[in-house]
Amino acid sequence: MPDNDYYFTIESSAVAEFKDRGSKFLAYSFPIKNTNDFKKHLQELKKEHPKVVHHCFAYRLGTDGNNFRMSDDGEPSGTAGKPILGQIDSKNLTDTLIVVVRYFGGTLLGVPGLINAYKTASSLVLQCTPVVQKAVEIKYVLQFNYTEMNEVMRIIKQFNCTVLKNETQLFCVIQVGIPRNKINEVLSAFKNIRNLEMHLLK
Repeated sequence: MPDNDYYFTIESSAVAEFKDRGSKFLAYSFPIKNTNDFKKHLQELKKEHPKVVHHCFAYRLGTDGNNFRMSDDGEPSGTAGKPILGQIDSKNLTDTLIVVVRYFGGTLLGVPGLINAYKTASSLVLQCTPVVQKAVEIKYVLQFNYTEMNEVMRIIKQFNCTVLKNETQLFCVIQVGIPRNKINEVLSAFKNIRNLEMHLLK
């Protein structure tokens, strides 16, 4: 990742098509937050394209660069998943999934042809969706009385924090993502609110 305080991802899904000697490659890109998102999108595409033999994919998650997976799904080893992941990485993206669905056209493309097709389809789909820069966030749980809600939300808004989960009753519990580069300012602002407890979310 180029900068520890920010990362790049996509915000919307897209689809692109690449054809080579009768074979059709449909590339789908999705923003994902976790492996459950990935499984859901893959299942949906398998339902949408039931006759297709190959649903090749790659994804990268998180900001440490260690959480990724790729699959050739029956294509020759290294011809699909690797070039797909290569396109995600060439744009420094994370929290991104690309699935390429291949309709076989009757002519074998060979290893170089397959690598080129999966790479090109992935590159095309990433051109269809804008890349966004987001702040790396550290997750906290806040617990406070309902009477302090306005003050808590004001700080969340002021520092562009993300509300991940909100349970509002007489006693409120909010999971919040705090931009890493503003963490000290935000925590000291929260400390000024009485009866507010904070815990780092594991």
